[in-house]
Amino acid sequence: MEKFFKLKENGTTVGTEIIAGLTTFFAMAYIIAINPSILSKANMEWGAVFLATIISSIIGTLIMGLFANVPYAQAPGMGLNAFFVFTVCFGLKFTWQQALSMVFICGILNIIITVTKIRKYIIKAIPRSLQNAIGGGIGIFIAYIGLLNVGIINFGAVTVPSLSTLNQPVYWLFLIGLVLTIVLLVLKVKGAILISIIVTSLIGIPMGITTTADTVSFSEACAALPTTFLAIFKEGGIRSLFDDPSKLPLVLITIFSFSLSDTFDTIGTFIGTGRRSGIFSEEDEKSMETNSGFKSKMDKALFADAIATSVGALIGTSNTTTYVESAAGIGAGGRTGLTSVVVAICFAISAFLATFVSAIPFAATAPALVAVGIMMMSAFAEIEWTDFEEAVPAFFAGVFMALSYSISYGIAAGFIFYCIVKMFRKQSKDIHPILWVSTILFILNFVLLAFIQI
Repeated sequence: MEKFFKLKENGTTVGTEIIAGLTTFFAMAYIIAINPSILSKANMEWGAVFLATIISSIIGTLIMGLFANVPYAQAPGMGLNAFFVFTVCFGLKFTWQQALSMVFICGILNIIITVTKIRKYIIKAIPRSLQNAIGGGIGIFIAYIGLLNVGIINFGAVTVPSLSTLNQPVYWLFLIGLVLTIVLLVLKVKGAILISIIVTSLIGIPMGITTTADTVSFSEACAALPTTFLAIFKEGGIRSLFDDPSKLPLVLITIFSFSLSDTFDTIGTFIGTGRRSGIFSEEDEKSMETNSGFKSKMDKALFADAIATSVGALIGTSNTTTYVESAAGIGAGGRTGLTSVVVAICFAISAFLATFVSAIPFAATAPALVAVGIMMMSAFAEIEWTDFEEAVPAFFAGVFMALSYSISYGIAAGFIFYCIVKMFRKQSKDIHPILWVSTILFILNFVLLAFIQI
């Protein structure tokens, strides 16, 4: 195990990696029940999506751990599953089989742009100031996810965010967990985040917050899985996308939107969590420049992420992507693929113990996300905020992630304002050609989405 995962080389131990894996899993375990709840709105079988979610998460996370040896977990992405249901199926009137087919094609496209090193070159083209802004922005974003998940920040009738009235047990439990997490981290207790999640969940039992949910049994889920498994190759699947030539532009636009969001969500997560932790070092980046094939960690991680999307679509779920909640495990000390293997094992166990896994409340995991977010915001210290030209794109890249609830949209805002600043300073030559192309694609994506949703 030491030789395979290179634990000493990465400054970690088996115990630390196990704790990190458990921390990441509990921070993202909500997807096991949430994803089927969302996709079932498009008339997909709840049990089939439940099992597809777990299987795709296991496969994607194992590839990330065993092939790339990095501590990232994969699962169907939140936001992308909502786009799948509410925009593609409800808004554009595609069937869920057609939507899955487009996700599969998106995955193939991502594999191609990964193999051709396009995604790697995009990362290399991002200026250092924007990379730091993305890192700090991921911190704000992940903390914001925690606050929204528990509901302590809410949106009233006029959609103005405000602090919830602290009159609900769930808020009290969250505050208990938050204080506990911070105290344990300040005292440098090993496994602080995981301990906090477990203790907070236990405290939630007499408060009536930590409760088991009604889910389908494993056998019922297995019986339902054939309805989505390889459905894209059955009647109403991929072939049907090309039956009506008049809808082909809409199909291509939708695939493009899936791919753009998936690509930059992953890039943002890797930049935001991998640089300061040393998972993706500068030596690794140099290796990316000089080596062909998949010899660097970043190359392998990007390839693992690309493979996972297509695998998920084959089984029956929306885009499988690298989870930003992996930052919780990284914050707990995870540095190698052993963390990912532990997450995958937990997902496998959850197929049989879904009722108990679903009992972990958001009030127990939200404090972990807030704490990790605080740690990650240190990246903002590397930005020269007194230089307005540098501060403008950094602000939009960092803050827009939380405001738009999207990593890719935050990156888009940063790219756009970076180009605007450089153009009007007559420094267009400093903008990398790949950054120009990426910015134009983002703008095109916004325009196309505006038209298809009118």
